[in-house]
Amino acid sequence: MLEHLQTLISLEGAVRWGRALFLVVLGLLLAFIISRLLQRFMHRRMTAHVVQIVRRLVFYSVLGVFIAAAMSELGFSFTVIMGAAGILTVALGFASQTTASNLISGLFLIGEHSFEVGDLIRVGDLTGEVLSIDALSVKLKTFDNLFVRIPNETLIKSQVTTLTRYPIRRIDLALGVAYKEDIERVREILARVADANPLCLDEPAPQFIFTGFGDSSLNIQFSVWVVRENFLELRNAISAEIKTAFDEAGVEIPFPHRTLYAGEATRPFPVTLVEDAPSRDRSAPDSNGQEDL
Repeated sequence: MLEHLQTLISLEGAVRWGRALFLVVLGLLLAFIISRLLQRFMHRRMTAHVVQIVRRLVFYSVLGVFIAAAMSELGFSFTVIMGAAGILTVALGFASQTTASNLISGLFLIGEHSFEVGDLIRVGDLTGEVLSIDALSVKLKTFDNLFVRIPNETLIKSQVTTLTRYPIRRIDLALGVAYKEDIERVREILARVADANPLCLDEPAPQFIFTGFGDSSLNIQFSVWVVRENFLELRNAISAEIKTAFDEAGVEIPFPHRTLYAGEATRPFPVTLVEDAPSRDRSAPDSNGQEDL
């Protein structure tokens, strides 16, 4: 071992170091070129996140081969290197079970194709655009321009909703009108609002559902369909248009209120005014002729 170290710091060792460095640089260049060419070749045949993972796998595999060759050029035994790497891998596996779980979960995410890079997903209360699907985590960009990292294990255990999986989406609006309003008239007003907005799709047709009697209103769900790219625009616009249409037609949107009745509904609360009784003079004697103390 000592002789080997002396060789590495000698003139012959300098030549070996130069060759090893050349192999590493060459490996970096070839790994970059091969992974880029493979990415272009696979771009139209596979999804973006699969292409990204394959590109990284090829890059590090090619680089690893050249690093092993560089180590061999320096006189290190390949068998010893692989043995040490195996022992290190086992040790790291026991020390980082969470990392191993995320790696396995990442493989399941890739196999399921639940979402891709560029999709809009919702995980719990969090909604964002998928920036990357990596071995350990998924990176998101939220609507308020925040960068969020979600471990793959968390995604596997959570309910994930892909908002951009299909080309069209439905907007559900929960509305309430006063009890005095005519439901059929309200239905006609909402239908005219949907027909007047060019972003509302004719097929599937808008839906009007009377959902029940609320404490202060007749509850309605009005649903319209829209191309997913116009979802937010229509959601904002149609709410304002419905409010304007209701105001013009005199349809009341009630605020929460409560009416109390006592006895018959037509009778008000009975109220009796009682005059204050004259107070007794505390100094006057009582029936026994004694004064109050």
